[in-house]
Amino acid sequence: MADATLPAEPKKNRNIAGILLLLAIGMVGAAYAAVPLYYAFCAATGYNGTTRRAADNPKGIIARDMTVRFDANVDDVPWQVTPAKPVSFKVGEVETAVFIARNLSDKPVTAQAVFNVTPDLTGQYFNKIQCFCFTQQTLQPGESAQMPVTFFVDPDIDKDSDLRTVRDITLSYTFYTSKTKGS
Repeated sequence: MADATLPAEPKKNRNIAGILLLLAIGMVGAAYAAVPLYYAFCAATGYNGTTRRAADNPKGIIARDMTVRFDANVDDVPWQVTPAKPVSFKVGEVETAVFIARNLSDKPVTAQAVFNVTPDLTGQYFNKIQCFCFTQQTLQPGESAQMPVTFFVDPDIDKDSDLRTVRDITLSYTFYTSKTKGS
């Protein structure tokens, strides 16, 4: 009887090996896809304070007051970045705030900013029309530049019961040196 089961064992082992190989390939593929899928998810839902991009505000303005405060951090960039002053406005109004960046080094430096908002749940209602964070910025030695961000808060925030009491949002940027030359 032992001889009758021998041919089935190698076939069973090949099937298990094939399944494990497909599982390993699937895990490697998932690892490569995880980051872009996470960014797409955050952009679509506003998760983790990720803001949205918009061309304008088609929903109008509501009577609710909002204040946006700004924060700027530099990671490995030899820049001094001064955040814009807080802006108070009616929800739905389009506002522009200007950051000032200055290259403190003796070489041209190209950087880009990443952003988030707090409270995190407000990200899905915070819309940017124009932002310096959409492109890389190059500053020559000692050069300063104004970096505007044009935005609005979607009036639908008023319908979100979790955010009805929110009157302050913080928009934060962290600047990173870019490895490729920017525009």
